[in-house]
Amino acid sequence: MKQNLLELMRMSRICRMVLATCLGSFILVIFYFQSMFQPVLRRNPFAADMCCRKGSRDALQDLYNPSQSELSGSAVLHQARRDQVVESCRAHSASSRKRRVLTPGDLKHLVVDEEHELIYCYVPKVACTNWKRVMMVLTGHGKYSDPMEIPSNEAHVPSNLKTLNQYSIAEINHRLKTYLKFLFVREPFERLVSAYRNKFTLKYNSSFHRRFGTRIVRRYRKNATQEALANGADVKFREFADYLVDPATQRDGPLNEHWQTVYQLCHPCHVHYDLVGKYETLEEDANYVLRLAGASDSVRFPSYAKSTRTTDAMTAQFFGNVSSLQQRQLYQLYKMDFLMFNYSTPSYLRLD
Repeated sequence: MKQNLLELMRMSRICRMVLATCLGSFILVIFYFQSMFQPVLRRNPFAADMCCRKGSRDALQDLYNPSQSELSGSAVLHQARRDQVVESCRAHSASSRKRRVLTPGDLKHLVVDEEHELIYCYVPKVACTNWKRVMMVLTGHGKYSDPMEIPSNEAHVPSNLKTLNQYSIAEINHRLKTYLKFLFVREPFERLVSAYRNKFTLKYNSSFHRRFGTRIVRRYRKNATQEALANGADVKFREFADYLVDPATQRDGPLNEHWQTVYQLCHPCHVHYDLVGKYETLEEDANYVLRLAGASDSVRFPSYAKSTRTTDAMTAQFFGNVSSLQQRQLYQLYKMDFLMFNYSTPSYLRLD
């Protein structure tokens, strides 16, 4: 009898511990998320908590209530971009708010700079290598001075930058509430074609060929050669489109980050981003972020080599090789990115 009682007590303690653990994970109910649906964005929603920021500059104050006239025009532009995100989330609330909470695992793309109190959500194929280089300069305590001196492969080493999912729940909430949060976006189909060109048409990306190319060839190519089945090095864009819109792909798990939607990578209907930069105005927007953050004048965003970039004309060419049905399905897949970031439906699409 006594042994049974002790066993019951032990099980009770275990149940309480499990419940507490589950509750702790669930409570990434970052109350701050709710601000996305409250009409408070015309003022600085963080003003009451900004007395004790470490830096000499108050980035959020300068963004929401700019004291310098040269910052006012940019502030208006970025307010309009924030409004667009909020309105799109509200208009599509049934789908955009299916998940009421985020887990720390959802925040692995949010890079944290403690020194300048910045959070950057990196999106592959939107200058994220250069942004990671810049973040390494900002967080390196003098180890780096020129972003372009950092090799591209080193910029992608996870241990070189700290991400938000590495913090406790309380620390996550605090940083989301008080740090300047930003991301950079790109025309969704340009980004998609850029990812395809980089991962499936260049010989050095053999890891992507083996991991994804072989699967795509096996599923979607009739009479594939043994060589193609073995190395997956010649995936066609039409086959890549088949893979993306196939329900089986969704069942396999989340899309790879290089072609996952910004909506799913950065969760802009849950996380209130203060700045939405655009690839089309990359250097201007990037240097505005650095100025707000109070970064040293010597830290400039690297100039981009435009000769190799994927253009709208190039994207139209690739989409000309896929069926009208595939075009419609791809548009539905990336629709939220088009709407949230104010990109027009491409004229080359056959959506009728």
